[in-house]
Amino acid sequence: MNTTAAQRVKPAPDTTTREPIEREGAARTPVCFIVDADDNIRHFLSLVLHGAGLDTEEFADSQSFRAAVARQTPDLVFLNIALESSDAIECVVALGKKNYTGYVQLMSNRGSAVLEHVKSIGQQQRLQMLPSLKKPFETSTVLTILQDLRLGHPPAMATRIELQEALRHNWIEFWYQPKIDLRKKQLVGVEAFARARHPQNGVLLPGAFMPGAKEPDLIKLSELALEAGLKANLAFARLGVHLRLAVNVPVQALVKIAVADIVQTYRPQYEKWPGIIIDVPEEQIVTELALASEVAKKLRPLNIYLAVDDFGRGYSSLAQVKELPFAELKLARTFIADCGIDKVNAPLCKTVIDLAHGFGSVAVGVGIEKASEALALVSMGCDYGQGFLLGQPMPEDRFVSLLRQRAASQGRKLGAALPKP
Repeated sequence: MNTTAAQRVKPAPDTTTREPIEREGAARTPVCFIVDADDNIRHFLSLVLHGAGLDTEEFADSQSFRAAVARQTPDLVFLNIALESSDAIECVVALGKKNYTGYVQLMSNRGSAVLEHVKSIGQQQRLQMLPSLKKPFETSTVLTILQDLRLGHPPAMATRIELQEALRHNWIEFWYQPKIDLRKKQLVGVEAFARARHPQNGVLLPGAFMPGAKEPDLIKLSELALEAGLKANLAFARLGVHLRLAVNVPVQALVKIAVADIVQTYRPQYEKWPGIIIDVPEEQIVTELALASEVAKKLRPLNIYLAVDDFGRGYSSLAQVKELPFAELKLARTFIADCGIDKVNAPLCKTVIDLAHGFGSVAVGVGIEKASEALALVSMGCDYGQGFLLGQPMPEDRFVSLLRQRAASQGRKLGAALPKP
């Protein structure tokens, strides 16, 4: 569900506008409590919030939530109203007794009358009650709430810098996006994305520093991506999490980088290491088929595999070269968009998924933003998925924090080994 500008976050009518919770220092990470009996909703919100720069704690019932509120004050509470609204009311009253000065975001798939009733009780407790959310809602709605509250990462600045300058000043860092097994709903991999942390403009997306980048700088960026990704992979492995790492590298850079040396130097040294996926854009694969095939065959013994990224426009050419040893075929976002209802995208998605399976490869849906898209891809047999619905790119420390929290909430040890493709 999308929130209109008129519905965006504002203090409750009967509540005096108050500043967000006083920070214990500028570096303190905001915390959000999520109360919902549905673990899928809790996990979805945790992924979105961690990616936006918040810590989370998840609670399946009001009792555990009230116990947590007694020991810690969150900045924001996402509170579900179930069939029996008494649990939600107990949570709201407990916050009122604590003189809670953060924000309360009600959410439910029940009628608006129930939402408004619980909201009115919160207002009576002088809580900052945000405009209620009717389930289902989209990732963009949650991000809009955080931006309006100025919680988490500030939005990226619309500015331009040179990649060469970012590399020279060591502004480049790498963020990690979860890759999910769509059928099992399990984390199976992670993809590295470059960001530039500018001293004045904050964190910049690739569109701010990649256009017009020169080949030597792209090669240097690719080397950094491999090194940083392998180091992060080692950090995940120390938690018992064995994830196949994906890194974006142009074909031409692959032949000029000492990939084998980098991997031998930085890879986790353990038997279950699932290796690396190197994503290469489809247009480069199609125009450099012989080179891509040669590179793929040389890298495979090192447990390094190629994936065809942003796949779609040239698949008719690629279909003629079945011997190309690629591990994943990543469907372009243009195919994924509304693939459950779009009469053009739906059959194209199915065709590409079947093509990937015909090659003995894994099909990956990229840019999944809606639950309807994920459900449609599952019905088509798509294997893995990435996108804001499943988790946005986040700094390494946020990703590690998410892994730790998820393990704690499920009362189990971290880790899930991946089979070879």
